[in-house]
Amino acid sequence: MSGVLVLSLSTVIVKIIGLAYKIPMIARLGTEGMGYFNSAYEIYAMLCVIATAGLPVALSMLISTHRERGKVGAIRRIWRVALAVFLVIGGLGSLLMLALARPLAGWIGNEGAYLCMMAIAPALFFVCFSSAVRGYFQGYGNMVPTAVSQLIEAVGKLIFGIWFASIALERGLSLPAVAAFAVLGLSLGTLLSALYLLLVRAISPGEASRPVEESGKERHLLTLLRIALPITVSSAVLSVTRLVDMTLIMRRLQAIGVSAAEANSIYGAYTTLAVPVFGLIPSLITPISLALVPQLSAAIESRTADGQAAVSDQAIRLTVLLAMPASLGIATYAKPILNLLFADEPDAVALAAPLLSLLGVSILFSGLITTTGAILQSYRKTGKPIVSMAVGALIKTVSAYLLIGLPGVGVYGAPISTFFCNLTITAMNFWFLGSCIPKSRLASGMLQTYGKPLAASVLAILASVAVYLPIEAVTDSGTAAFLAAFGIAVVCYAALALLMGVVTETDLARLPMGERLLGLYRRKKQRKNGDQVGG
Repeated sequence: MSGVLVLSLSTVIVKIIGLAYKIPMIARLGTEGMGYFNSAYEIYAMLCVIATAGLPVALSMLISTHRERGKVGAIRRIWRVALAVFLVIGGLGSLLMLALARPLAGWIGNEGAYLCMMAIAPALFFVCFSSAVRGYFQGYGNMVPTAVSQLIEAVGKLIFGIWFASIALERGLSLPAVAAFAVLGLSLGTLLSALYLLLVRAISPGEASRPVEESGKERHLLTLLRIALPITVSSAVLSVTRLVDMTLIMRRLQAIGVSAAEANSIYGAYTTLAVPVFGLIPSLITPISLALVPQLSAAIESRTADGQAAVSDQAIRLTVLLAMPASLGIATYAKPILNLLFADEPDAVALAAPLLSLLGVSILFSGLITTTGAILQSYRKTGKPIVSMAVGALIKTVSAYLLIGLPGVGVYGAPISTFFCNLTITAMNFWFLGSCIPKSRLASGMLQTYGKPLAASVLAILASVAVYLPIEAVTDSGTAAFLAAFGIAVVCYAALALLMGVVTETDLARLPMGERLLGLYRRKKQRKNGDQVGG
């Protein structure tokens, strides 16, 4: 829980910084310029997933397993082998993106994005190194270096991205060139993050003072690749679907009569406004999975069935507790949220708000994909997520192609196809989990895990709507009404979660400072019971 809290807090701050970055950036670049920016970023993100999705998880699993066995010497060998692999992959990936920037831009139907692709290429090398160090510390259950490095990267992107874009605008450069200068800020942020992690790793105490034997390197390399490859493939499948999404939006919109420039603007509004808000909650689920993998790997190694079930069930419950109300809330309040964040972009908000409402329905399933995938990976069932991801990707590609090409649907086909994809992957992952987790209470505890959070979420949203509508009517301010409604929703959901037993005393005790929270909760409960008896 402490690891989850550290990463969750840093992720919230990083996402806030990311939104703060997009607000002035869209003012400088417009939706067209953000279309160039995001086209390059999607290519980078896909290569980044291929390079880093599996290896950090595999590294943390192996380190955690060898810690459980007390084999500290093996940890040192694993780290050196993994670092070498990361650096080779990062270097080759950066060179590949530089060399193929122009052909890639032409292939996705957005030729003006090639400068952005060249500007973002060095970031791939820095991210690979950072992922190696993060995986190392996560294997020890230390999430602080990951959290701090994410903050450094986000702040660097914010400061240097806006600064470089402003310099390019002052010099009168073309819009694709201005977008490329903004992307350079992102690359510099990843460099600063890598330098911080290099320093932290250099001053860390190390695993053992004994000499490092040369034998066994090949075995560790094969073990790393055997664990990492299926994870990478499953993650890459989902990343490729986002790339397919981008290509289909650009090409299918043009097929129904939308100009290339307008299609780029629509894509820019969708990916700059709707997609980041949609991705906020699933990104908060990632800390749960990062903290889950080494803990579950250790429980599996020690062959404690109760421990495995407890870690897995708790991770899924935490995911639902966080994602259920967020999914309903974002679907309900998409337009007020975007108006609050992008008040100076009414046209872009008008386009993106209904798209975000549709995406909001998929938030719960997106979070569950992350958590269930991490559980399957911990059990070395790494081939299972590949199957579910592949089926989901196929469904998304076919449905997006058909829906976006319909004149009456257009870009709305993108979030609809995302829902079909996420629902399919989630259902298949839970089917696979049925044979993995011993003594799991997920099937018998459906009401506790899903029913009660759903009821609490619906009631909280209804209470917030009852506050939102009259305030908006009286003040004619959607922002003020939304802020009041948001506060009511949070308070109501927290109260209902306690009253309905969604959050238990055991959950409170596991939190940092949990004993104090539990003591406060018990005193209030006793006072309430005493008042009822006295009455």
